[in-house]
Amino acid sequence: MTVTLVLVIAMAVLFSCGVYLLLERSLTRMLLGFLLLGNALNLLLLVMSGAAGNPPIGKSAEVITDPLPQAFALTAIVITFAVSAFLLALIHRSWTLSRADEVEVDEADVAIRRDRSSAEHDDPETDTDPESDDGHERHHEPHAEREERR
Repeated sequence: MTVTLVLVIAMAVLFSCGVYLLLERSLTRMLLGFLLLGNALNLLLLVMSGAAGNPPIGKSAEVITDPLPQAFALTAIVITFAVSAFLLALIHRSWTLSRADEVEVDEADVAIRRDRSSAEHDDPETDTDPESDDGHERHHEPHAEREERR
């Protein structure tokens, strides 16, 4: 196996583990998933930069390495660090206030979602627009009536 193939496999593993951890309810696991995604992105930029060992400035145009992926990698490192610091602050605040690390389900959001879905299925003013491409239902209710229901 070549070095590039090993880096691509490592990048794929980091991406998949990072996405898996981002989908968890624990804020600490979300942070770890974000850090794994940041490292996978840096590996992607490293693989994109070209052959290893070539100097940025060479004697001919054929051996010049593109410096743009290196600049992107530095920018990605800074952005990952800043977002990680922000997530750490959120985790610390959540732990300080509630001694919990998990994101809870907001009952008000669930109730609103349930009311909207039941209103869409029970409302006689809802009809399918034959001129639309996607065939989704369109709700023909004036804005003032929607505000009164809220």
